[in-house]
Amino acid sequence: MTPLSPVRGKAGLIKRFRAVSSEINTATIAALDERHPWFTALDAESRCWISMVARTGIDGFVTWLTGEQFEPESIFEVAPRLMARRISLRQTVDLVRTTTEVVEEQIGQLLPRNDRSALTLAILQYSREVAFAAAAIYARAAESRGAWDSRLEASVIDAVVRGETDESVLSRASTLGWDNDSKVTVAIAGARPDTNIEVLRRSAGKVGLELLATPQGERLVCIFGGDAVTTPVETCQVIEQLRNYFADGPVVIGPIVDSLAEAAQSAREAASGYRAARAWPEGPSTLLASDLLPERALSGDGHARRSLATDVFGSLAGHKELLETAVSFLDHGSSMEATARAMFVHPNTVRYRLKRITEITGCNPTNAREAYILRMAITLGRLHRPRS
Repeated sequence: MTPLSPVRGKAGLIKRFRAVSSEINTATIAALDERHPWFTALDAESRCWISMVARTGIDGFVTWLTGEQFEPESIFEVAPRLMARRISLRQTVDLVRTTTEVVEEQIGQLLPRNDRSALTLAILQYSREVAFAAAAIYARAAESRGAWDSRLEASVIDAVVRGETDESVLSRASTLGWDNDSKVTVAIAGARPDTNIEVLRRSAGKVGLELLATPQGERLVCIFGGDAVTTPVETCQVIEQLRNYFADGPVVIGPIVDSLAEAAQSAREAASGYRAARAWPEGPSTLLASDLLPERALSGDGHARRSLATDVFGSLAGHKELLETAVSFLDHGSSMEATARAMFVHPNTVRYRLKRITEITGCNPTNAREAYILRMAITLGRLHRPRS
């Protein structure tokens, strides 16, 4: 029921309003042009479609006044769906508000005094229904776009995990707003049943991280980029701030690479570390894949074995005295004095050599965990060495 239902002479009032509707439409377009810079900046085609929407809205008001069946969303159906991408919800609200204001102004100028009160009340009620219709259209568009973006995001991450990051994948990531030149690291953790990716994304943005994420079975795969991806240790500390968004268990972070195109390497090491992390439950909840080299090597990761044999042992192989000192120190239960006696050197010499071993390999033999890594690296390095 419209506000005109109890008004006498309803047919005559509607006839008088219809007679001035063209002038009202012209005044509406002029007001949009004058009041909103975004409307002036549009191309001719888009301005034409908006003019048609405004005209349809005014004509729809006449239909609505008559009490005939009228669906407010039909006003926007005259424009192609593409217009929803060119015109934001805020701009649509501007359109509805300006049209309403102009119609009110024109009613006061073009129609008899006896018509104004009823028409003004009617246009307010009508504009409210139109505004709700516009909000519903944009809400459905947002839901549809969100579902599409989620599928696109999942396809990008799946390609990275499978090592198939080609130009098409980078193009899809760009569509999601990803900076393909940003440094990247991949983190894998358990997925919580109530995980909300958008909430996680907003929280990541607050600490300087860009995020692509999708659940894969019981795990959550995250690709992090942005200014907060700096050094491995610092990046690990930043990701630790998001710990509550992951399930109980380890969050394993792969190495930092220069771009999304190289993210497959980070994903491979993160996945290997995540599988092997259960062998070191005493470790930190958020850790680097490189912290799990022994466990990864024992679980069959050839990259981890080569890293231990080449990077750690290889750095010692050219320093005979340091290698002998490392082996002796580990064999003698990490005792400085026992090592010195066995090697017939002063304890200070052993202390100096252990310091050099730490500098060269990054593993401190006096630390139990790092001594374990060093021992495994020596074993694997010797196994990989060609027979003399």
